[in-house]
Amino acid sequence: MLWKNIFLTLIIFFAGAGVAGANGLPDADRDGVPDQDEQLIYYTDVNKADTDGDGFSDFAEINDGFSPHNPEAVKLVDSDVDKDGLSEAWEIKFRSNPLVADTDGDGFKDGEEADKGFDPLQKEGARLAISLRINLQSQTLDYLLNGYVWKSFPVSSGKASMPTPKGDFKVMNKIEKAWSRTYKLWMPYWLGLNSPGIGIHELPVWPNGYREGENHLGTPVSHGCVRLGVGAASYVYQRVSSGTPVLIR
Repeated sequence: MLWKNIFLTLIIFFAGAGVAGANGLPDADRDGVPDQDEQLIYYTDVNKADTDGDGFSDFAEINDGFSPHNPEAVKLVDSDVDKDGLSEAWEIKFRSNPLVADTDGDGFKDGEEADKGFDPLQKEGARLAISLRINLQSQTLDYLLNGYVWKSFPVSSGKASMPTPKGDFKVMNKIEKAWSRTYKLWMPYWLGLNSPGIGIHELPVWPNGYREGENHLGTPVSHGCVRLGVGAASYVYQRVSSGTPVLIR
């Protein structure tokens, strides 16, 4: 009877070991990726160590930056299995399904929703966390979604004698075509910050139609504001609302 109990104990032990894995979490296929991550993040097969059958485990592919859904050697940043406009790398960030073009079933592709700042996982217009980050050294503005850089644009910030202030700010107001009383010119797609007279806007336009600074993007030449190029300014303006955080560093 004693040997029988020991034998049964060993069977139970090794059966349990077969579904335990990375970080002590259940890992049915022993591929190094916990079942919960396979189901909720990567959408790989929890019962198959090599989902796409290319000879490499899901863990090895993901760890090396390759798609576990494509038998070809395609990087996550280049793979878009469901053709929704989001690479697998972005699907992982948003936790959306890389095998379904419209994860939340609201009639819009995941890529369309993300680009407009909407959460591809939730219906009813749920938003992603939108923020802006301006780097004065590199003269760039990053448009971030959930803390990840979705788009990056060249800018022209304040010149040395009139520098753009650094710090944490917020968008306080939006004016599609703002007028500068001081400089007597138009500032399209104005995003006013909570710093006196400072905002983000498209390259300014004089009353005669001349657009200032088209050759100066990437160079600090403004009077303190942050200038964006044609197209980039309207893109950001359409997606940013009052209260959006803006980090200038």
